[in-house]
Amino acid sequence: MYPNYPFMQNGNQYAGNQYVPYSYYKYQQTYPAYREDRQQAVRGQATWTYGGQVTQCGIHWSINEYMTAAVGRNSPYRCGQTLKIKNLSSATPREILVTVVDQVVSYPANKINLQRRAFEALGANPDAGIIEIEITPSPKLEEEKWGKYLLEVAQAAYPGYKVTEYKTIEKVNLSGKQRKEVYEFLLDSPQGKLKIRGNVIYNPATDRVISFDLKEV
Repeated sequence: MYPNYPFMQNGNQYAGNQYVPYSYYKYQQTYPAYREDRQQAVRGQATWTYGGQVTQCGIHWSINEYMTAAVGRNSPYRCGQTLKIKNLSSATPREILVTVVDQVVSYPANKINLQRRAFEALGANPDAGIIEIEITPSPKLEEEKWGKYLLEVAQAAYPGYKVTEYKTIEKVNLSGKQRKEVYEFLLDSPQGKLKIRGNVIYNPATDRVISFDLKEV
């Protein structure tokens, strides 16, 4: 089913490299703490893959609507970590959030292998094979965790659709105990495209959600 995994379909210089066995990490929906020097955005390159049944992380490629990726074994990114990927090869850069589900021994720290759906969600044509990207690791995403929260709500609310793009619209303090953040998502399916706007109001001191909603715009 995945004859060319873990390498992209049109071939590249990494063909023939193999994984080395090591113990699996247990996947947890948490954000590990990283040193400050690992929190900076890094420019690199992305290829694509269909993925495989078994990964070095023990996490399936299908989670998060296939918004997933493999990274270098010696990179600072770890299993289950969320990365923000920006397509720098496009005149209109797109950003997506992906989860690290696999590791490749031979990859440098600034190279990732995206699941094909994630590659396309960046607005990239699979025929291109490789694109220039910017990688931002999860500590920076703490500033955008409510966007990720609403993204997951949108994916649950619109089954059969995949989020292909998102952006921050507004962040504003309503009071000392209430903060509002607004995000916009583009969803795609065989039935068509939708633009969804999500609002969340939360207590910044406790990180507890006060209210949230999604609406089509």
